[in-house]
Amino acid sequence: QVQLVESGGGLVQAGGSLRLSCAASGSIFSINHMGWYRQAPGKQRELVAIITSGGSTNYADSVKGRFTISRDNAKNTVDLQMNSLKPEDTAVYYCNVGVLGFQYWGQGTQVTVSS
Repeated sequence: QVQLVESGGGLVQAGGSLRLSCAASGSIFSINHMGWYRQAPGKQRELVAIITSGGSTNYADSVKGRFTISRDNAKNTVDLQMNSLKPEDTAVYYCNVGVLGFQYWGQGTQVTVSS
């Protein structure tokens, strides 16, 4: 079993920045991808950013140039630096990791961007 603990959400004004962090613990043998998803009210959960064990990254078009994902393989952590935040970035953000073919999710952290 893998546990994910997220931190760093909150309320920020448009144009501001937040940094989300996620720490994985438990039965971790080999983490493949680590990533962040988000879900706004009334919308489906969507991919925000993902990073592979080799460091390759992929971003949603809506966040390219504003968000940066990074990971520390030694600490089993993944961060999401979010700059130039917009009201449409408001959502619950979920950490996601893939371990030996299984998907694990964090509990979610709220990010609210006021206009």
